[in-house]
Amino acid sequence: MTVAVLAVQGAFIEHEKMLQNMGIDTVELRQKEDLNQHFDGIVLPGGESTVQGKLLKELGMFDSLKQRIQSGMPVLATCAGLILLAEELSNDEKRYFQTLPVTVKRNAYGRQLGSFHYEGQMQGPLQNLGTYPMEFIRAPYIAEVAPEVEILAEVEEKIVAVRYKNQLAMAFHPELSGDDRIHREFVRMIG
Repeated sequence: MTVAVLAVQGAFIEHEKMLQNMGIDTVELRQKEDLNQHFDGIVLPGGESTVQGKLLKELGMFDSLKQRIQSGMPVLATCAGLILLAEELSNDEKRYFQTLPVTVKRNAYGRQLGSFHYEGQMQGPLQNLGTYPMEFIRAPYIAEVAPEVEILAEVEEKIVAVRYKNQLAMAFHPELSGDDRIHREFVRMIG
């Protein structure tokens, strides 16, 4: 099994290390040619969503990745990755893949000083994970979800993790937690 990690900007190395420690091969997506490699799933990491979205288009990777996600390739999206997937952004006119039927509020917890750690209960299909350490860095939250979206975690009545078909998306950074259970769940999704 091989997982591709979007590596144009942001916290991609931490995802790679976590997956490699689990015995999963990883490839980096830095340019259009990298899409010719075989991979079974995609990680969209945290970072700056505006920069990532711009680079995806400039580097000619946007349409191919969107098509793969729409066709059912499993994707794990964290923080900025969640913003890239969201159908709507409540406080930004930009839209990216629009494959996840949710409305996301960008920088919902403020700037860097609004970063925090939270021990939260996973729910729905991930309730077997119990309490999970959540690292929030300039994090968004999910303001609205379509009925078919499964809510996986909430913090102070704000939705911070969801699953929809092949898409596992969260406002926090599981790759920074030292806890690989969400990545293991993603690997199980890939099969």
